Amino acid sequence: MKIDVRLTDKSEAYIIKNLYPLYLYDLSGHYGRIPNVHGIYEDSDDFRTLNDQYEVQNIWWEKPEVLFPYLILVDGTPAGFILIATPPHCNKGIDYFVNEFFLIQSLRGKGIAERAANIVFDQFKGNWELFTNPLEKNISGQKFWRRSISNYTNGVYTEINGETFDGQKTIFRFDNSGKQLISK
Repeated sequence: MKIDVRLTDKSEAYIIKNLYPLYLYDLSGHYGRIPNVHGIYEDSDDFRTLNDQYEVQNIWWEKPEVLFPYLILVDGTPAGFILIATPPHCNKGIDYFVNEFFLIQSLRGKGIAERAANIVFDQFKGNWELFTNPLEKNISGQKFWRRSISNYTNGVYTEINGETFDGQKTIFRFDNSGKQLISK
């Protein structure tokens, strides 16, 4: 399988937007959420259509030096996305934040997600942070990030459970600017 990860522009925004409802559906299993009254996976009933949801996502293509929307392709076919934020959309002292990360279910467990994450990590050097759901329903996500970050950093990272802007999360941090890291 050929894995490509590429930065998208406005002309390809629709591809990530098409995948986004699948991502939210996946998250619903972790959090026990149901769709709003209009059938959209959002916290607010203000979102009536997927187009309403798409409008909110436009920010990812409006700040090209601050927000980085990456598309994951497997054998040329869209398979997921990675949304990376930089200051001011990060916590103090953090250079890069993995805001969203998604790979379609049929391709999980094949090393694709870890390879895609490594490709993006290699694009930017500095202090990284990401959050994941700490609940038991997300054990696979926790294990994925623990293994992937440990492999990427040769075990040099921190993991804590703590309060975030998005509630209680498992928080991973690492710095890939040092020479001790070897990307795999």
